Amino acid sequence: MVSFADRHIGTTASSQRQMLDALGVESSLEDWSPVEALMRQAVPSSIFTDASADSVIPRAASETEALAELRALAARNTVNRPMIGLGYYGTITPQVIQRNVLENPSWYTAYTPYQPEISQGRLEALINFQTMVAELTGLTTANASMLDESTAVVEGMLLARRASKKASNVFAVDADAFPQTKALLETRAEAVGIELVSVDFAAGEELPAELFGVFVQYPGASGRVWDPSAVIDAAHVAGGLAVVAADLLALTLIASPGSLGADVAVGTTQRFGVPLGFGGPHAGYMAVRAGLERQLPGRLVGVSVDADGKPAYRLSLQTREQHIRREKATSNICTAQVLLAVMASMYAVYHGPDGLKAIAGEVAAKTVMLRDWLADAGADLVHDAFFDTLRVRVPARAAEIVARAHDSGILLHAVDADTVGLSVDETTTVADLHQVAQVFGGQRERAFGFYGSGSRGALPGDLLRQDEYLTHPVFHAHRSETAMMRYLKGLADRDYALDRGMIPLGSCTMKLNAATEMASITWPEFAGIHPFAPASDVGGYLDMITQLEAWLAEVTGYDAVSLQPNAGSQGELAGLLAIRGYHLANGDTQRTVCLIPSSAHGTNAASAVLAGMKVVVVACDELGNVDLDDLRAKIATNADELSALMITYPSTHGVYEQDVVQITDAVHEAGGQVYVDGANLNALLGYARFGDLGGDVSHLNLHKTFAIPHGGGGPGVGPVAAKAHLAPHLPSHPLAQRAEHAGGFVFEGGAVSAAPYGSAGILPISWSYVRMMGADGLRHATAAAVLSANYIAARLAEHYPVLYAGEGGRVAHECILDLRPLKEATGITVDDVAKRLIDYGFHAPTMSFPVAGTLMVEPTESEDIGEIERFIEAMIMIKAEADAVAAGRWPADDNPLVHAPHTAVSLIAGEWEHAYTREDAAYPVPALVAGKYWPPVRRIDQAYGDRNLVCACPPIEAFA
Repeated sequence: MVSFADRHIGTTASSQRQMLDALGVESSLEDWSPVEALMRQAVPSSIFTDASADSVIPRAASETEALAELRALAARNTVNRPMIGLGYYGTITPQVIQRNVLENPSWYTAYTPYQPEISQGRLEALINFQTMVAELTGLTTANASMLDESTAVVEGMLLARRASKKASNVFAVDADAFPQTKALLETRAEAVGIELVSVDFAAGEELPAELFGVFVQYPGASGRVWDPSAVIDAAHVAGGLAVVAADLLALTLIASPGSLGADVAVGTTQRFGVPLGFGGPHAGYMAVRAGLERQLPGRLVGVSVDADGKPAYRLSLQTREQHIRREKATSNICTAQVLLAVMASMYAVYHGPDGLKAIAGEVAAKTVMLRDWLADAGADLVHDAFFDTLRVRVPARAAEIVARAHDSGILLHAVDADTVGLSVDETTTVADLHQVAQVFGGQRERAFGFYGSGSRGALPGDLLRQDEYLTHPVFHAHRSETAMMRYLKGLADRDYALDRGMIPLGSCTMKLNAATEMASITWPEFAGIHPFAPASDVGGYLDMITQLEAWLAEVTGYDAVSLQPNAGSQGELAGLLAIRGYHLANGDTQRTVCLIPSSAHGTNAASAVLAGMKVVVVACDELGNVDLDDLRAKIATNADELSALMITYPSTHGVYEQDVVQITDAVHEAGGQVYVDGANLNALLGYARFGDLGGDVSHLNLHKTFAIPHGGGGPGVGPVAAKAHLAPHLPSHPLAQRAEHAGGFVFEGGAVSAAPYGSAGILPISWSYVRMMGADGLRHATAAAVLSANYIAARLAEHYPVLYAGEGGRVAHECILDLRPLKEATGITVDDVAKRLIDYGFHAPTMSFPVAGTLMVEPTESEDIGEIERFIEAMIMIKAEADAVAAGRWPADDNPLVHAPHTAVSLIAGEWEHAYTREDAAYPVPALVAGKYWPPVRRIDQAYGDRNLVCACPPIEAFA
């Protein structure tokens, strides 16, 4: 029977033998397979780990067995009616969106839209998202999503600090903010020297005398709806900025933050059709007033023009690394929650402004109905102005009331011993309201009608919304399911994802996301769980999390794992905060210097800055390795202040550094800690462990090594793993169901994500991957990935220099092709090659990272020999085309490379006047005739889009 590993790994035994023969690899010992011999050539013997027979990871399960085990875990979760609120609400995902987006590999296997010509579908969806957020919040510009609401609040605080002209370090925080947001603010503020001051704004408490900003929760966590415009005005008078966290559904009925004077609006779009998922993934949002556009963290989609002057979408303001500037960093957010932002935007497209307002009106009316029934029962309501959330005083009975509600299948929230909180949402039925009223002593029998969605509920009349929103035709044109289905299909057809072909991006590990791995994420027992549900309701989740943490701890050589970070950048930050906490606990307050190699990804330095560290850059040698002499010199210079070294292993250059143990030893001898970035773990899994090579802490990328799909630029999960001495400083959470984790440690660090277990709703994907691969399968996947990378490097070496290799001449899981000699000889640039690959039916490899003018290629273990050979053929043909330009066959300014990519329209419109033929443009290899991917736009003018910043839906006339 064929195993799951055989299905996952694209190259067969015979094709691997063919590739090994091309590399000249033979096994010298009977107990080594040839691919094992390759790994022994590549991985330094000082860190090489032989296969273990006593792994805690069970033997590989079949797909059927794994699903059965997941069904058993899911059965241990109880799906009760979630009325806890606190930023997480029941919502109805339209089936047309669930099936055509969430469950559609055309959407979930796409990569970040750095190649915009083949990303027009998801870029349009993100423009819809930005327009939706900007118009609902009443502000001018929104970004393409944030990680979650609480993280967005932190980013709003940091934005206010850098945009304010006040020198103050004081930030005033609404006393009525969500508890998880307060916790995250405390974690992040302390590390960068910000003083938080809690103020009960709604009660009229005065602002601090000096501040750089204020944060208002609107409506408040208590449900209270009030007018914060006076607080916002006072903040402006004091020279600060106002950040408002607003509920988008409520904003269909109440005045927008922009109309109240806010500078920044943040929040979550979860209740726009995105399942609860035990806390995520969900798309946070951020919008800003005019003048703050260039301060926005993360990604921003804008409108530019292509080579024909037609409108085209792309990422604006170089948002890939917009704020990731080493020691000058202002944010470490380099990603988004694209798949979830697409879902939320399509929820708005499907319902339109009238539909959203009707949903909000029904929620408001039901909340009033519940208020009335509770009042009839003699309950004491805390507030009389609200949208969807009530607070009820029940002296000394809160726990009893919450327990009684739980027994009847409804989740309420004990605010304290004397107060119960509850929230109504789209899924709440009148029967649910009646059940809640009975819990508080209401009538058992009741005759009632429902007075519909037109009511303003209990909202203050002077705060009712007056301005329009979602006026663009896209929010009015797709009401029928037929129209919606076709719209989603049309957008998907404009994109290139893994369902079309290989995405050979170095450092990104675009591997297969198997259907069996994805199957369980929409099961109600996983998708319908509130992140603050009681531990008794989430036994299956907690068991799965414990198992996954233990498996990840074993394969990395660490003692404890936290799954809370919901992106790699947040895992980096959590790991560095753990190091910071460790030094502070030891009284080493002076240890603040973080050494980072010059080749490192920008988020490394950005995370260090946000962890309160000072970045010192270490040089790399001509082979791409850390310069040991420079490292030792930097250690000596900063010995007393050394906090940490951050390295990526294998290196950012795709090489297994031979001296890694010497490097980590030198840092430890000076009293520092070693952070090993886990971005390249796919080259190591099963053959070496971070903890064994000297690592003290690492983050992992479940969206790379462990099969969670990239989703067009998110979701991600970035767990942090650590040795025992750092484990107590890993993230905790005030609302976590338990403090114990896989290593038996109680984590006492601060929260780094809004939910206790981050994006728990997609953890079944990685659980399934490990469970079905088993320890041996994971090891085989690593070897297959390394083999494919070395095969590509060897086959292309005579056409493109391979920039770096290890001492044995081997690369790791990726190789860097140097295109600078090609440009010098032919004038053809790395951009030209990347765009020409589109004509050949490929997504380009990573461009100009970590070295400008290069392509970093990572085939992953999932690609078969046919696809690998197709890519090699394309790269060889493109080199020949460049040589033809140099030889004068085609002019330097009129050849297939500089005009790539070619759309179908560009080939048939008007007379063909180019020096090359239509066939050269469209079908450079015969295989393309049968299944050509046509890009929807020609090459996009990046500079035009930055000079003419438009980040919302353009009018229909623009496409005429």
